[in-house]
Amino acid sequence: MILTVTLNAALDVTYEVPGVQWGGVNRVRSVHRRAGGKGVNVARVLAALGQEVLVHGFAGGPTGQAIRADLAASGLPEAMAPIAADSRSTLVVAEGSRTTLLNEPGPAVTASEIDEFLRAFDGPARDADVVVLSGSLPPGVPEDFYATLTARASERGARVIVDADGAALRHAAPGSPCVVKPNAEELARAVDLPGDRRLSSLAAGAEALRALGAASVVVSLGEEGLFAATGEGAFRVRLPYRIEGNPTGAGDALVAGLALGLAEGTAWPDTLRRAAALGAAAVAAPVAGDFDRGVYAEVLPKIVIE
Repeated sequence: MILTVTLNAALDVTYEVPGVQWGGVNRVRSVHRRAGGKGVNVARVLAALGQEVLVHGFAGGPTGQAIRADLAASGLPEAMAPIAADSRSTLVVAEGSRTTLLNEPGPAVTASEIDEFLRAFDGPARDADVVVLSGSLPPGVPEDFYATLTARASERGARVIVDADGAALRHAAPGSPCVVKPNAEELARAVDLPGDRRLSSLAAGAEALRALGAASVVVSLGEEGLFAATGEGAFRVRLPYRIEGNPTGAGDALVAGLALGLAEGTAWPDTLRRAAALGAAAVAAPVAGDFDRGVYAEVLPKIVIE
């Protein structure tokens, strides 16, 4: 079983529009509302691939009830921990291949709610082969909380992936996760390095996170593929061509591929190839948490690994 943890879960709202006139009146072509947050998106992709998953995190208020109702309707098992504050919503405005994302900060979580979450976390972590810790930390949650969860999951035999930004990512590394998955900008913020995509900069940033305790670092680079620094060496993964569409959720699909590789014990080249193909296929899908199976099948054998 793969356990995904989304501490700052959201009700994701996507507006598809032919174009945006900022300051004017806009007509929305279609609307999608569904439970979201990075870990939820990871769980959707894994479930679509036939994997057993469990969604964990915080959910509160009417928005939290809507999140849990959508998870149930989607057939995604959940063990969301209740909080008093209302969960957040996010808004994606998608106009063709251009997207604008508006993220609410999230609900305030109390110390007692954190303690209850930790007590509830240990059982599922013990049953999990892989634990995925994804996304931002809501107000009230300590910056080193991912390191705490990583240590508790590791003690119970699970392998851990962390997908986070800034301080949450930097503080997660000392917990010794098996994999951390920033994008290039998140990597730069975590280790205070220039935010460019030169191979030397990516390698330096990845090794800085490995020096802090992360076993492997996979850096997503959008249409440029990804870079990975692992105990078995460094890999540069390139996509065969640019995929047009909505990039929201592409990194989450990539993480799903990494989690599947850890769960199955797949060699790094095969794990990275599948992860990159899932990320690309997610761009071709209109909503985060989905992926285009046709694009996935077409791209997978054409990915180049150096």
